[in-house]
Amino acid sequence: MKISAESSRLAIAVAILAAIGIIAEPASAKEKAKKEHHHSHATTTSAAAAASLLGSVPEPSSAPKPGQYDSKPGVAWKTVGGTVKDIQGETYTVEDYDGSQMKVRVGQGTKHLRGSKKVGDRIRAEITHGGFANSIQ
Repeated sequence: MKISAESSRLAIAVAILAAIGIIAEPASAKEKAKKEHHHSHATTTSAAAAASLLGSVPEPSSAPKPGQYDSKPGVAWKTVGGTVKDIQGETYTVEDYDGSQMKVRVGQGTKHLRGSKKVGDRIRAEITHGGFANSIQ
């Protein structure tokens, strides 16, 4: 009889813990959602406060349309690397290591870190969203 009483107590304890877990989970999710909402509201409020102190906040520039490239240095978007496959004026066609090709525009604002480039050279360029090379090496 003693073993049976201990196993009943164990079963009851497990059932109670399971019930507490079921009850506590939705309450925990509600609290988490409330905190996330409060955090996003605080961020929005902070941004609004900063905008009112600084005047107008510039809108982020939209991505250029296909065939439209930046013509001067700007905010760096990413770094690309690969082999120069073609040079047409100020536009380099670069094939990356996966075989994808992209156009990279160079100009007076481009920093040439290791001299001028020719077809077949391997390069690494920091480019703007519009494909202008801020630097090329």
